[in-house]
Amino acid sequence: MPDAPFALMTGALVALAVASFMLVPRARTPEGFFFGLSPAGVAPGVWTLTFSQVTTWIFARSLLNAAILGYFFGIAGVLAYTAYYLSFLTGGWIVDRLRFVHGARNIQSFMHQRFGHIGTGSFNLLVGVRLVSEIFANLLVVGIVFGATGTLAYTVAILAVAGVTLGYSMLGGLHASLRTDVLQFGILTVLLALLFVMMLLAPEFVPGAILTSSPDLVSPGWILLVVALVQVPSYPLHDPVMMDRGFLSDRVTTRRSFLHAFWISALLILAFGLLGVFAGLHRTGGEEFLDTLTRLLGQPAALLLGIALVVSAASTMDSAFASTAKLAVIDMKLGRRSNAHGRAAMALFAAAGLLMVFFGTRDLFAAVAVSGTAAMFLTPVIVWSIALDRQVAPAALGIAVVASVLAAVLYFLESSGHVGWVGALTGVDHNYSKLLLLNLLALATGMTAFAVGDRGPTRKA
Repeated sequence: MPDAPFALMTGALVALAVASFMLVPRARTPEGFFFGLSPAGVAPGVWTLTFSQVTTWIFARSLLNAAILGYFFGIAGVLAYTAYYLSFLTGGWIVDRLRFVHGARNIQSFMHQRFGHIGTGSFNLLVGVRLVSEIFANLLVVGIVFGATGTLAYTVAILAVAGVTLGYSMLGGLHASLRTDVLQFGILTVLLALLFVMMLLAPEFVPGAILTSSPDLVSPGWILLVVALVQVPSYPLHDPVMMDRGFLSDRVTTRRSFLHAFWISALLILAFGLLGVFAGLHRTGGEEFLDTLTRLLGQPAALLLGIALVVSAASTMDSAFASTAKLAVIDMKLGRRSNAHGRAAMALFAAAGLLMVFFGTRDLFAAVAVSGTAAMFLTPVIVWSIALDRQVAPAALGIAVVASVLAAVLYFLESSGHVGWVGALTGVDHNYSKLLLLNLLALATGMTAFAVGDRGPTRKA
């Protein structure tokens, strides 16, 4: 990044850090730190919850994923990634059933009631991995914005953003995350709107070309859309950031926040993804997305994009840190219910995320695909336990977990080029086709296991 934009990016990062610390009051009670209550003990309102949900799901990795999928696969790739935001609708329904039909205080208590230790153990492991991957992926994007992998600017930017977000998260917990999310929503919306207008005004922009950018109905983008629709029922249940916000306020407020979060976030991610389609239609040679967009729209667009990515990374990470504290202390009961123990959990997860940044994979979509595949064991839970309210043998969950984890691991090995078993056995070549096949196999195995293990309607006390 040239010196002037780099300086402006650095200034934006410093300003965001200062504003965040000024906005966040120190959490004095566990209710504020773990459950987001204000110092006066008031639960968040509908728009605070909505804006928080949107900013935590319009995160740096999502922005780049949507744009890159559009860059390579056209409008189909963008629609595929946007389809994941249907998770707000399925997630809102899941939360409503758990809280107001089954009376669950959190997901872990429901999983333990229905499946015992295998339920809580498998769920907590999945959620823990998901949180670490969120921290890692967003820090990775921050590093890419500031410099090439391994450079001083790359490393310093990652450490700075990690330190700032961890600092104010430890200060105010979930209440801090909710307050800063509202600020970050406003900044992010303005930046994305400016970028979208710049694209519309560009002489190279042709609406018809964007709409017809995925003419092949068996292209990887359309296949990925089917994958997203298969994963959407279970995807929100393994996202602790979304689920945690579903247990904070009253029923009407919660329902409205999930509905508003769906249409707002879907529009924002779709608009940003179209930037990727626009750039992809005009790429030359082996150009990457960021280089093409800068060539088409200029350095001001690159600066706006960089700031948007840093802001969105911060919004997701502070929420992830708040969820790690709640997961470890409240849900898993690994420590005393105190702010100090919550802060210790945040620090440990931050360290794990940093280790993945410097020693893990660089594939941003791999984290989405792998975690979404591993979460497929939750789909039969949603159908049998949450929707139909039927008792199922714990062994059925065990079979579903094994099938989903094996599918996730196999996809990771296949997409990384370590093995070629799926292609050799089925003749399927593209990674997204393999991903769809593995998801369907995991889903079919889990649903069959639950059908066999069905013990009839749950007996009410």
